[in-house]
Amino acid sequence: MTSRERVLAAINHIQPDKVPVDMGSTPSSGISAIAYSNLVNYIVRNDLPVLIYDVVQQLAQPDMTILDQFGVDVLDIGRTFNNQPSDWVPILMANGAPAFYPKWFKPVQMPDGSFQTYDIDGKTILSRMPIGATFFDQTYFPYVDGYPDNYDNLDTEMSRIMWARDVHSPWDHAGEAGFWKQLRDRTLNLRQNTDKALLVVCGCNLFEWGTFLRRMDNFLMDLMCDTYNVEKLLDQLMIRHLATLEKVCNAVGDIVDIIRFGDDLGMTQGPFMEPETYRELFKPRHKILCDYVKSHSKMHTFIHSCGSISMLMPDMIEAGIEIFNPVQTNAFNMAPDFLKKTFGKDCTFWGGGIETVGTLNTGTPKKIRDQVLERLEIFSPGGGFIFNTVHNILPDVPPQNIIAMFEAIKEFQFKIITGQKMEKKILILEIFLFFNSRNCSSCNTKKSVYQGTTIGSKSEVTLPKFTAQKVRLVLKEFSATPGIYEMILL
Repeated sequence: MTSRERVLAAINHIQPDKVPVDMGSTPSSGISAIAYSNLVNYIVRNDLPVLIYDVVQQLAQPDMTILDQFGVDVLDIGRTFNNQPSDWVPILMANGAPAFYPKWFKPVQMPDGSFQTYDIDGKTILSRMPIGATFFDQTYFPYVDGYPDNYDNLDTEMSRIMWARDVHSPWDHAGEAGFWKQLRDRTLNLRQNTDKALLVVCGCNLFEWGTFLRRMDNFLMDLMCDTYNVEKLLDQLMIRHLATLEKVCNAVGDIVDIIRFGDDLGMTQGPFMEPETYRELFKPRHKILCDYVKSHSKMHTFIHSCGSISMLMPDMIEAGIEIFNPVQTNAFNMAPDFLKKTFGKDCTFWGGGIETVGTLNTGTPKKIRDQVLERLEIFSPGGGFIFNTVHNILPDVPPQNIIAMFEAIKEFQFKIITGQKMEKKILILEIFLFFNSRNCSSCNTKKSVYQGTTIGSKSEVTLPKFTAQKVRLVLKEFSATPGIYEMILL
């Protein structure tokens, strides 16, 4: 199967040839710029720039060679924009490492070392990243003191919210002349030049926009005490969302595979609202959005919603949501086996592959391997699963742990391909392909591989002496695997 076929098979609950994998196709399945910088340096790819495409969350846009190396099957069509060196400006991240911002993003560094963004008046602070922090916090809430009498200025106020003002590509170009034609042309070119599945991030948030405009505490009280004004606001948001969906579907609905909505509806201990409140206020509107997509495009509907949302999932599925992310398995009533057994035939889980906090950031390679293999055993049967971490890979995740995660995925995929029981065995051909994917000249100087390898046979990989230490670091788990190959360091 191609990557696209693999992803679509999983979404359609057909067992794919191997488990599809994502890293970086959405702002909730990505990787921190700091973690990415550490990763590319660790695997001797420090020739690759660290492009911070999502400035609010400080997420990196992984290079295509990295995605190919780790077997990632999905791409965000936003990567077709900001693809020239002149589109970026150099900065230093919180850890002092070099990176790049889109040239339009110009936060102001304060005397205490923090960063702030300002409205065009130069006075109103819209967002802030404290010193030592690794993302920006929203500081401006236009309706914090109450709802307006009318919504004539809603578009202006929405444009001042950091999530809209400092939005990632392609939407940072949405106001430009000819944007929609460019979006189609670039997406079509991407589709013709890759076999990966394509995804468009489209927002269409409802609950979240209420919290962005009113602030979380106020909007939660409004859901209980002021549903009249809540519905008036939601109706205004729907007008705008449907107008956007019309343009998206017209531009790329026939060439993009997945459309991503966002609406964080859960906390760790449960949803932000009772199921009855969701059914009354949000389900009908989610259904309108999903119905529009399905009647005007070929795209599958994906929603990002953190937290414990299992109480809401039956209604969300009825509304037309097909894919759930990030599958926060450490939240209440979100255990992997429960989710798969209860909802596995009715939706696709895009995430839940490993706990980003508590395992991926601090666990040993063995703990990481064990959890990845366990989650794959639970989620992958019958399709309905795209492997991804629980939300973004955080800044404190060591590169060794990221590699351990992907090697565990490869191990499981090898099991699927061969039909064997789970064993710590890796084909020499995979190692050969690993080195062939390197642009690093030192890794390609000299190597010989007997590709007719079978499990248990003796094979060689010959490498120059000065790469020995780096090779040991990258392949330290491989080198502990007896009976698969001999590595000869000259």
